[in-house]
Amino acid sequence: MNDISVLAITYNEIQNIPILVSNVKGWAKEIIVLDSGSTDGTVEFLKAHDCKVFNRRFDNYSMQRKYLLHNIEILSEWVLVLDADEYLSEELKKEISDEIKNPKFDAYTMNRRFYWMGSWVKKGYYPTTLLRFGRRGILDCEDRPINEHLISHSSKIGSFKNDFIDENKKGLDFWFQKHNNYSKREAEALFADDRENYSLLGGQYERKRWIRKYIWNRMPPFFRSLTYLIYRLFIRAGILDGKQVILYHFLHAFVYRCMIDAKYLEKKWNILKIKNSRSLSQHNEVQKTHTL
Repeated sequence: MNDISVLAITYNEIQNIPILVSNVKGWAKEIIVLDSGSTDGTVEFLKAHDCKVFNRRFDNYSMQRKYLLHNIEILSEWVLVLDADEYLSEELKKEISDEIKNPKFDAYTMNRRFYWMGSWVKKGYYPTTLLRFGRRGILDCEDRPINEHLISHSSKIGSFKNDFIDENKKGLDFWFQKHNNYSKREAEALFADDRENYSLLGGQYERKRWIRKYIWNRMPPFFRSLTYLIYRLFIRAGILDGKQVILYHFLHAFVYRCMIDAKYLEKKWNILKIKNSRSLSQHNEVQKTHTL
């Protein structure tokens, strides 16, 4: 058993959480889960398998992760943050176990290997490198309502070579429901005044934020979705990964982005309607005053 605490957040994850628990139980010292009112047996399963379960009403992912990292007692020296539908490859588990015997860094990134309908989404997507492992008190989370990333309070950051797996078992209905909610948050984020500065020469997620801020957000709605689909399928050769993966790229790179743009335009037009209505009302008041 390693001196590691595994942290996860859940809401109705009974289809996914047993895989995570069986993957790290006995390998890590403790499993700590912050639930948001699950009603499908998730909490009962976790308690039956000796996991520490806490509850907090969900507001956004960033606040949930911050609560886990800062408001709950963590007994281990090392912290591993996973989603409910993620688990470690055996190669990564061994690599982590070997590294913490004589650690050279305070935090570590890992490669995410994403599966869709049983197929590895490799070309056009892999690897996605994420910070998920570090000493207790070192890891934190960005203040972003969506697409949040973990950050390190130490500059001593290393990388693991092996992968962790992301494979959600809930199916297409859940995917559409989840991304419908995400698209609303993403559309609202387009209106936010993003004052953060990113570097194209920084880490992977920082480069992505730079591209999003200075290129993606300045492209015409819907056209950028089509551009992204072409990039994923043909420039990054995602089309070679098979039918399931092509469907994923179509849904995630095109349909989902079109949903965001449609909700963005709806919100923009509603704001213009309100402004025009106010201007007309003020004009009528002026005209009424002149008449009197």
